[in-house]
Amino acid sequence: MPNETPDAQLTANVGTVLPTNAPGLLQILPLGLSLSTFFALTFSICVLFDLIFPDMAMNPVWSPLLPGFTWLSPSSFALGFVESVAYGWYIALVFAPLYNIFVVGTTLKQRRSMG
Repeated sequence: MPNETPDAQLTANVGTVLPTNAPGLLQILPLGLSLSTFFALTFSICVLFDLIFPDMAMNPVWSPLLPGFTWLSPSSFALGFVESVAYGWYIALVFAPLYNIFVVGTTLKQRRSMG
């Protein structure tokens, strides 16, 4: 293809299928990382919000959700942060395999009904 223009070479690769896991399956690692980061950031933002606006504090909500969390010391903040990360990984470790089981089951059922 030496005679092709650069634009023709670029468009020749459009639509190339990249190798992935089975279609529609969730990978535990990216899900765990994203959920744990989301929960840790949310926890940190909420603590900051509580410090800025103490009249609207959510710290009474954190106590039942985060065992051992009390308002507010550095060790308590660290514990709440770690527990938030742990909740993200727990959800990923339970949800992703369950989701993948149902995706595979649904896909197999659809294939059987087609053929």
